Amino acid sequence: MTGRFAARLVVSISRADVGQRVSLRRRLPTGEYSDVVGVLESWAAGTLRVRRRDGEVVEVPEGIVVAGKVVPPQPPPRRRPRTGEPG
Repeated sequence: MTGRFAARLVVSISRADVGQRVSLRRRLPTGEYSDVVGVLESWAAGTLRVRRRDGEVVEVPEGIVVAGKVVPPQPPPRRRPRTGEPG
């Protein structure tokens, strides 16, 4: 490679990570990539089930996962100051 940084895609999750928050990169049939971030609910029969923070469950065939890692838990929502509180 001449003068370019080549990122190496690595899947560093396993079935043991069920229950953890993960970030997955998958390759779509169009050739584009799409990311899914959420809690890995299950990994069975060749399919990963990830629950996003909005509650949606995304099923990802393991054959299209090109990268994956455990990520820190989602931070708690920021509290808005009540009216009249300094802010």
